Amino acid sequence: MTRPGDIAELALCCAALIVAELRWLRVAQREHYLAQPVLRFATRWWLGSPANLTLLVAAVGGVVAATFRVWFGLASCAVLLVGPLGLTLRGKTAKLVWTARLRRLGSATMAVSVIAGLAGGWDSGLVGSIVAVLALGLLAPLAVAVASLAVLPIEDRLGQSYVDRAAVVVARTAPRIVAITGSYGKTSTKAYLAHLLGGSFAVVASPRSFNNRAGLARTVNELLVPGTDVLIAEMGTYGVGEIAAMVSWLPPEVAVITAIGPVHLERFKSLETTMRAKGEIAVGKAVVVVNDDDPYLAHFADDVLLRGQRVLRCSALRQDADVAVILGDAAIEVYVAGQLLGSADLGAAMPYVALSNIACALGAAVALGTDVAPLLGRLSTLPVVENRLTVRIATSGAKILDDTYNSNPSGTTLALAALEGLSTPGHRTIVVTPGMVELGPLQDAANRAFAAKAATVATDLIVVGRTNRQALLSGASQGSSEVRLRQVRNRDAAVAIVRDELGEGDVVLYENDLPDHYA
Repeated sequence: MTRPGDIAELALCCAALIVAELRWLRVAQREHYLAQPVLRFATRWWLGSPANLTLLVAAVGGVVAATFRVWFGLASCAVLLVGPLGLTLRGKTAKLVWTARLRRLGSATMAVSVIAGLAGGWDSGLVGSIVAVLALGLLAPLAVAVASLAVLPIEDRLGQSYVDRAAVVVARTAPRIVAITGSYGKTSTKAYLAHLLGGSFAVVASPRSFNNRAGLARTVNELLVPGTDVLIAEMGTYGVGEIAAMVSWLPPEVAVITAIGPVHLERFKSLETTMRAKGEIAVGKAVVVVNDDDPYLAHFADDVLLRGQRVLRCSALRQDADVAVILGDAAIEVYVAGQLLGSADLGAAMPYVALSNIACALGAAVALGTDVAPLLGRLSTLPVVENRLTVRIATSGAKILDDTYNSNPSGTTLALAALEGLSTPGHRTIVVTPGMVELGPLQDAANRAFAAKAATVATDLIVVGRTNRQALLSGASQGSSEVRLRQVRNRDAAVAIVRDELGEGDVVLYENDLPDHYA
């Protein structure tokens, strides 16, 4: 017999299911609507802390017990409403935004749940329905992942209309196209090249985050106008085939690869796969510009030459490279084809740039047939890309070194060198970091090495969150016994410490900043 209390419990369980699915839809949105990361984050959140693991066990137990006494399901319902602890429903730094794509994914997720719920509760009555809804709540990440895969063909078709329109715009405006990719350094290199060419040409560069198919199509459709001389397109990828698809409708005259490293190694699985995915940008292109200081790219350049393509090798170490930018005593020296072209003072940007990125930008200019000599004067006004070792002075007088975007092992070395250069004897130097992520099997060792080096440079290390907490604390302890170690739950807590404790002459480095769907 159906009781009013059972109906009320079913309604409450359905509400809990919706809350759980909203929570994981937010994660899906932050992870580019990919199925696998949703499941990966679900595993990390539920199993990553004793409190959440306890809640998960209680929820599973509640589902099982509800098959005997339906009211036991209320325990599972409560867990779905609040858990996993720390992963909020709307978010603060990674808020849920109801875009058209998220609405489609949400509808598909609900459809998956309804179908699974009907199958699970069929002929089982109200009690069976309650148990099925609770089980679906616990499996909400799986429902979101399945829905993501289900709607992918639809999203591809919807996106293709924008790509088709962009292809027409490209053909009509006919700019010279430079495409830039790399594990890191591509955004800075794009900004440098746009700055160098901007004095003589009409240049359009893709905005910072517009580096996938949809972003580049939007760049072309909204920004590319008749009279544009050069289009600089940054191309990012999470897997093999993505860049090949982009260059099929946005074919570059010059292809630039800045670096191959463990960024997104969790997705690529190996550096060889990373090289294959990034290397798609160079297939069939007239000129390929590479950072020859990178061993993967040095070998890749040899293969490109064997294919009969022109290669420009760029370096921050070797003067005999096709284009070289070498650090001198007080300035940088620029070499083209082994000959000294001139020198330049980078001004305020000097300590905070990777010279190989400047070399690649100049290499792209050479590949376009540009006379590089007049460009040297523009090197002193190179832009410092936002959130990449930008420096500002706080109201307290402390120096803030912001390196919160796109943290990687190579970048952390540069960041710590910059921090050391800004520090003064007798004053505090603080590193605030959650560590580096998506480095796959290298992540633990990379964070240990970074923290060990940070401990020799900084007086204080503030570890944010728990994602890399153990690796950072262990590495710092090995690096120095004198560094002061502190742990905080989130970046706001770290900022509060910095504001309270730092004053004129002190320096803080914010190295990386993770959105709040990370633990």
